[in-house]
Formats: sequence, structure tokens, C-alpha cells
Amino acid sequence: MLEGYAGFVLPLLRPGMRVLDVGCGRGAITLSLGTATHPIHVLGMDADPASVAFARKAADRAHVSTVDFVVAEPYRIPLPPSTVDVVYSHALLEQLADPLLALAEFARVLRSGGLLALSTSDWSRAKLRPRTANVDAALRGLYLLQRRAGGDPFAGRHVAGWAERAGFRDVRTRARHHPGVGYGELAEQVETNLAAAIGVQHDLQLASAARSAWMWVRDGKGEFSQCWTELLATR
Repeated sequence: MLEGYAGFVLPLLRPGMRVLDVGCGRGAITLSLGTATHPIHVLGMDADPASVAFARKAADRAHVSTVDFVVAEPYRIPLPPSTVDVVYSHALLEQLADPLLALAEFARVLRSGGLLALSTSDWSRAKLRPRTANVDAALRGLYLLQRRAGGDPFAGRHVAGWAERAGFRDVRTRARHHPGVGYGELAEQVETNLAAAIGVQHDLQLASAARSAWMWVRDGKGEFSQCWTELLATR
């Protein structure tokens, strides 16, 4: 479950805290933050209006009144300076063209002594078994797509340095593997993404990667767990 990705920060939440969840998506993690202690107030923020609408409905259905949601970009957080006790973000920095600018915004809204908690993927340490030549070729195509979109598939390697450059102190990290989607489901997702891309970009490298992904889907079952760099730092 998505809620498990926040396990490293949940024990650090205290009554009365104001928490910001940047890139909250459909709000599953936001709800776990909002029910970690009482009283607490959590603001989930995402750039996708459809995801925010879904999150609001999920909070209503779960009768969780400690969370709110807003549509906003991570580079322009609609909060005054020094108004948040904790900034949490999962699976966001690896998608951003300018993670340092986002981290500067996180620092702006955090109070002095506030907590930064990040969970950032690192595909270089992902575990896949079996890891065949087709799997590696398909993943190289996936990495290429992510870079062309402005992201970094190996962002977990760099997130500690980014946080330090953004002015955070007491930066601590650890690597943790989560199973996430299944091996076969990952293969299908990679094949779908590559097939969609070659329909637009007409790229020989992507076309080769898409063929490898097609073979991966048909190769059978396996195991997959993604590596996440969990970071805690102080403003």
C-alpha cells in the first residue's frame, strides 16, 4: 500500500503540527499523514486537478477532516514563508527538471527547525529477478523517456546533495526497497509507455527498447522491488 512509503516519517509527527505533502497524487499517503496523530493538519498539493479532485472525494469517504487539498506546482507553493512544520514528498523529485528550485520552495515554507522528509526513487538499485538482457534494454528506454521529460531515473543517488545545496542541515538518508507493482505489471507499464512514445517520437532506440519490453512481458513471472532513498533533514 502507498501508505507504507511514509513509514519513516509517521513516528516523527506530533500533535499540532502543520504538514505539507507535495505531489500528493490521489491522496493515499496524505490520508495516512492526517491520521497519524491528533490534532494535526495536513495539506496535500498536486499539479494535476483530477488527482486532487479524487483525493478530496477519498478524504470525504474516509471521514478524515484533518486534510485539505490544493492544486499547485511544486515550484510555486501557495503558502507564506515559515508556516509549515513538516514538508513530505514521495516520488516527486525524480520527475522534476529543477529539483533544486523545488527544494528552495520547500525551505521557504518550512519554519526554522522544521523537518524535510523525502522518498525518492533510484532505478540503479532496483531489484528485478530475473534480470534478462530484454529487461535491461527495456529499462534503458524507460530511463531515456524520463530524462527527455526532464526527470532523473537515478535521483535517489543525488537527493542528499541537492538537499544540502538547498540549505538543509543534518541530512540523513537510507535506502529501502518496497515491492510496489508486480514484475509483470511493471513490464506491461514499460511496454505501454514505450509503445506510446514511439508513436510520437519515431526513435530507433525507443523502438528497440519497445521490442525488448514486448519480449519481457512474454518471458514470464519474476520479482521486482524499487529502491527508495528516504531522506530526513532540518531547515
